Amino acid sequence: MSSLSPNSSRFAQPSPAPSPAAPLRVGLIGFGCVGQGVYDILRRQPNAGAEVRRIAVKNPDKVRSLPAESFTYHADELLADPDLDVLVEVIDDAAEAFRLVSTALRHGRRVVTANKAMVAEHLAELVALQQTHGGTLLYEAAVCGSIPVIRTLDAYFGQEPLRSVSGIVNGSSNYVLTRMGLDGADYAPALAEAQAKGFAETDPTLDMAAFDPRAKAVILAAHAYGVLLSPAQVLNLGIENISATDIAYAGLADQKVKVVAGLYLLPDGQLTVLVTPQFVSSDSPLYAVDEEFNGVVIEAEFAGSQFLRGRGAGGHPTGSAVLADLAALRGDFRYAYAKLGAPLSYTTDLELKIYLRTDHEVLLDQLGFTDISEEADEDGYVVGYVPLDALLQHRDALRKAGAFVARTGNVRPGTVHSEENPALEEVSC
Repeated sequence: MSSLSPNSSRFAQPSPAPSPAAPLRVGLIGFGCVGQGVYDILRRQPNAGAEVRRIAVKNPDKVRSLPAESFTYHADELLADPDLDVLVEVIDDAAEAFRLVSTALRHGRRVVTANKAMVAEHLAELVALQQTHGGTLLYEAAVCGSIPVIRTLDAYFGQEPLRSVSGIVNGSSNYVLTRMGLDGADYAPALAEAQAKGFAETDPTLDMAAFDPRAKAVILAAHAYGVLLSPAQVLNLGIENISATDIAYAGLADQKVKVVAGLYLLPDGQLTVLVTPQFVSSDSPLYAVDEEFNGVVIEAEFAGSQFLRGRGAGGHPTGSAVLADLAALRGDFRYAYAKLGAPLSYTTDLELKIYLRTDHEVLLDQLGFTDISEEADEDGYVVGYVPLDALLQHRDALRKAGAFVARTGNVRPGTVHSEENPALEEVSC
């Protein structure tokens, strides 16, 4: 796609917004799974208040469901088109997405995106661009597909303290885990089934190694707690090394293995964020979230527990979130980011109780188990407490060694935490 300087004289300001009765004129950038879902939804909902006027794609040789004359192959043309009211960016290239979105925001334009990796990596800058230039960026589609979790956190819980936000936010890995649990299948055939059904990519690394849910957790942290994190600060452990042995171990305690993104406000007022496999008990709402579905539990100080569940991926579920953002833009909605700047610090000085299965004994020394409660040499697993910082430091080594790690849900203060706050005890997260 061609390049356009933010200060280019070719960049035209959008024309005045249409009257409330007129539909928003949408420029759609990308026509993959989500882009086609958005297009189809707006085509089937002529009274939705928005219509696609132009579509930009990258590859002119790709066969698509619309005739070639329906597309332009230069996304910058849409940024410079004054007859478009909203730009909807749904491409899979995070770097190019940031270039397009940031350029649009510098010129005060309204943008909707579904690119969670781009938003998570550049959220602080994207917020600043909106504040400086008056543009608007909405990204409900970037987290949990059809579940309105970002709007809920930003608008409904913008003032209320939250004890935790935790959930299954990646449908691909959840589908694989469901098939393993139901059929007793190993990881490889369960993944192949997910790929065949379109729930997992040909290269499944982003989903199965938990990079995708990590990006979503970073976005949720900004809206739930007002903390802007770098993705690298957040522990992400995936399921690419899981085996039927691990599923069976969880089943002995009537538990399931789920990849859980957890944001926890600790008793001393600090925040921690984790994305790992976790043993989930039947008394948790997340226990029954299976297949490609997502589910999020919000524990609020005054409202109590809230549970949101819905389809987390796919063209139509994600497209429905884009549709909701377009409707919100018609009402001049923008994120309040009410909690940004709150005096809340982020900590990794904790110890997590984990289940670790590995053939590499050196990993036990590297992780520095401080307390071992269970060990089975024949199955190659150990259960005990390890420092969160050690897991962060050695997460790549764990992945390469074929190790599988799952949290039990228990957390206790680390060394510094214990010295500064001797009253702190183990908590369940």
